[in-house]
Amino acid sequence: MRILHLAYEDPRQPGAGGGSVRTLELNRRLARTHEVTALVAGYRGARARTEAGVRWVPIGTCTGTKLDQLSYFAALGPAILRHPHDLIVEDFGAPFSVGLAPLFSRRPLVASVQWLFAAEMRAKYHLPFDLVERYGLRFYHRFIAVSAWLGRDLRGRRPESVIDVVPNGVPGEAFQTPTRAPEHLLFVGRLDVLHKGGDLLLDILVEARTLLGERTPRLLIVGDGADRAQMEGRARALGLEGLVEFRGRVEGQAKFELMAEAHAVLMPSRYETFGMVAVEAQAAGVPLVTFDVGPLAEVTGGVATDLIAPFDVSAFARAVAERVRQPGRRAEVRAEGRRWARQYDWDRLAAQQEACYLDAVSAQQGRGLLRSGS
Repeated sequence: MRILHLAYEDPRQPGAGGGSVRTLELNRRLARTHEVTALVAGYRGARARTEAGVRWVPIGTCTGTKLDQLSYFAALGPAILRHPHDLIVEDFGAPFSVGLAPLFSRRPLVASVQWLFAAEMRAKYHLPFDLVERYGLRFYHRFIAVSAWLGRDLRGRRPESVIDVVPNGVPGEAFQTPTRAPEHLLFVGRLDVLHKGGDLLLDILVEARTLLGERTPRLLIVGDGADRAQMEGRARALGLEGLVEFRGRVEGQAKFELMAEAHAVLMPSRYETFGMVAVEAQAAGVPLVTFDVGPLAEVTGGVATDLIAPFDVSAFARAVAERVRQPGRRAEVRAEGRRWARQYDWDRLAAQQEACYLDAVSAQQGRGLLRSGS
């Protein structure tokens, strides 16, 4: 089967998040038996390539600015027409969510949804992105949501649609990370103040320092993104230079080793549809402190996790301080977290995703037979 994946975010793109990890992990497995082409937004230096058996094709501009995201949506229609396909898989992405792919192809289409925040983009940029999302959703009839929480949201918006839930996974190497003595606090994610709570993260550290004094560990910030300079400036303004270290992007085993050395992984996001870092922390066997937003209670099961009332910075800081003061609890946390995270296996999830694709193709073929026989 020829799968045309409108993937939006290239895993090589600076600032790429968990959605691009899902794209890579699922497609590299599906490419063993299917022909997979992923159309992605451009970025500075983007080039077409074949990687992990998948053909990656950037479309639109490659300027390294927000224009690349907007031009991706503008270029989708012609790109769909240029690439032969048996099935379209469309990932929703910022700022509109929808790319309106159903208007450009009569082939089966599955919307794989891990982003549905056009309303938040409207608040940030004061542009009616949510109206595009609301209008566009009516053209989609089959969805894969990355969490049951998101599936319920979609059901409320498209009650007559077919909605399956296939969560994100965790690489096996996360479970192989050896036990380490805790040395620091850790944030892993895109440096995005609005979405990932980069401003809240630094406010939390200020309050944790008040509680812990000289025992306050360093905060390592791992990731890249457009808001790095803003966060660095805020850290200086708060007098945190000696406590905060920006490490840039760290991937693979090196990332999980940093997790293993953390008193806790901090996740102060304002909104999430899954929260891949949460289950990665569980798999690495370290405590997680996060705001109880979106599906995070569902995704983590509350296992090895402090779920804090949304945006209560003081309560978050107190939970962080307790994790630092009680390192002896880590053995119990490690066992429980890893046991919970085992369910997020990429091989099993890729099989579920493939089954949804095949069902979509079979359903459309069945409708075609009905029409031809009438």
